[in-house]
Amino acid sequence: MNILPSRPGVRALCAAALLSPLAALAADLSVSVADGPATTEATLYVALYDSASAFAGSKSLAAQTLPLRTGAAQLRFIGLPPGRYALRVFADENGNGKLDTNPVGIPIERYGFSNDAKGNRGAPDFEAAALNVESSDVQTVIHLR
Repeated sequence: MNILPSRPGVRALCAAALLSPLAALAADLSVSVADGPATTEATLYVALYDSASAFAGSKSLAAQTLPLRTGAAQLRFIGLPPGRYALRVFADENGNGKLDTNPVGIPIERYGFSNDAKGNRGAPDFEAAALNVESSDVQTVIHLR
């Protein structure tokens, strides 16, 4: 059953009217990554998670890569529905596309989490890193360690 009128222009207008309340609820998450006076340039990997299970399983909702220069970078995740989100960030200094660790699993490249959350012998849990993103834009800063 087709609930939209048959003319293409009217269909587009009706679809826009139906979806506009959803767009009004969307928000942007602006992220600033700070690394102090770091001199090592790197590729920054940023992953966004929308649940504890996704965070624990490293199944990101969205991800971005960008250059980390002069110890800082800025990025945005646009049009997020209201909810709780957490971020993982690392600076790939050797260009291999992964967070390198020493033989006992301790990272040897710079990394961080939203809320500057810290874990106990591992990554923090989702609740420690979670940010509330509602219908207005949210800004956060992550400091690399």
